[in-house]
Amino acid sequence: MTLFALASGLMTRDKPDLTLKMAREVLGVSSASTPAEVRRAFREAAKRAHPDRGGDEHAFRQVVDAYQRLQDPLDERFVQAPVRRRPSPDPDLEITPLTAMEGGEVDHRMPDGSLIRIALPPGLRSGDRVRAGGAELAVYIRAHDGVIVRGDDVWMTVKVAPGLLKKGGRINLETPFGRRAVWIDHKAAERGLVRLEGQGLPARGQRGRGHLFLRLAATQGLADSAALALLRRFAAAWAV
Repeated sequence: MTLFALASGLMTRDKPDLTLKMAREVLGVSSASTPAEVRRAFREAAKRAHPDRGGDEHAFRQVVDAYQRLQDPLDERFVQAPVRRRPSPDPDLEITPLTAMEGGEVDHRMPDGSLIRIALPPGLRSGDRVRAGGAELAVYIRAHDGVIVRGDDVWMTVKVAPGLLKKGGRINLETPFGRRAVWIDHKAAERGLVRLEGQGLPARGQRGRGHLFLRLAATQGLADSAALALLRRFAAAWAV
């Protein structure tokens, strides 16, 4: 099934229950992005998440839902009526992907100006709610250092030597979540995408463990992996 056929089918469903913040996070855009920029971001994200390109239907559905949400920012279900709002609405609690992955303590400024420290469990998702300081806080996982969270999955871009994408091989990558050993085969090199199963957000409640997606960006000036360099030396010596 083609990208746009699958997307069109998903867009016929009911409107997604996403906030504007969450929708922008999924597509990697901001409130200042133009409609053309949003469309470009959608196309790129949809290609990466498409099941036929190494993604999965859940991730693709999130991308489509986010784009659909941004097409109707004034959906009446999300418009807050000022007359009926409480004087002090519950604030959002913004955390990084690393905190969502591992948990830990974060400092949070309350509406009254007080600063509190909150201990968070690992595996929080955007939209989860935690109680602290006498208030219920809505969790929002913001992008940080090029790492974003989409549902249960974590996405990041890594720079690799062009030769590695051509030849493939094993590479050790330093990520915000520690070192990861990744084998890049021919298919992964062609897609420019590697999925590390079960290395996304940890399971929590009814949510299963997510995956870690690595976008491979060929970058001039980077050295090849140790395994590929060794293979090249071996081939050169054999030729002699």
